[in-house]
Amino acid sequence: MGMQAIRVESAGDPRLDAYVRLTDRQLRSRLEPEKSVLIAESRLVVEVALDAGLRPLSFLVDDARLESCADLIERAGCVAYVLPHDQMERLTGFNVNRGLLCAMRRPRPQTVGQALSGARRVAVLEDLVDVTNVGAVFRSAAALGADAVLLSPRCADPLGRRAVRVSMGTVFKVPWARVDPDAWPTGVVEDLGRHGFSCLAMALEEGAVPIDDQSVACAERVALFFGCEGYGLARETLDAVGRSVIIPMSHGVDSLNVAASSAVAFWELFARGRR
Repeated sequence: MGMQAIRVESAGDPRLDAYVRLTDRQLRSRLEPEKSVLIAESRLVVEVALDAGLRPLSFLVDDARLESCADLIERAGCVAYVLPHDQMERLTGFNVNRGLLCAMRRPRPQTVGQALSGARRVAVLEDLVDVTNVGAVFRSAAALGADAVLLSPRCADPLGRRAVRVSMGTVFKVPWARVDPDAWPTGVVEDLGRHGFSCLAMALEEGAVPIDDQSVACAERVALFFGCEGYGLARETLDAVGRSVIIPMSHGVDSLNVAASSAVAFWELFARGRR
């Protein structure tokens, strides 16, 4: 079939809208979800997405990288729009580290029940604002034994471009679902309990136990809740979960960034016991 490459000179070309004009929110169409789009950045992330069954729509490629990406473009079977090297960053508005972007159809959302099917180790994220933190949590989750991720209704989108990039494509590997507003937080905690999960909040609460406490390590199924960057978990969520754990700290430090704390917690509760 061969590679389909079209050289583009004008930033006003409507075929580039997904790359240079539309925000993540605009790409994620609520009115027509079957037409919603995500942007995958770098060869590795695109390969992971293709392996996961996502449908590619088009590429935007730095002309200096076109030859090295030819096999990937041929595999995807869609058109590649090619820009001169010095225009790539200027047109997109951000530094395209690997010279390759791919517009892809967003995968169909999973339900909470689908995401939890067969899971024993679950991360639950409440209202994270920074998409890079969401991406980092997904990467740690995939690497360190989480079987699924649940998101609060207001948590940042895992399929935003930066979240996808930081996750190294693991948002396409780890099952995840967004909890309905009516079920957050009490309903999802009760649902997890019915499925046999011990729910734990990562929080500096009175009575919190160290994460390596034997009473925590012996749980067969664990759902670990993480709060937003500024305020942590909401009081309602803490009350619904009912039990908190902490990472013991030194030198007067009371907490870690959610990306770091999730990695430590996943290692201790999800990965180490399996090894």
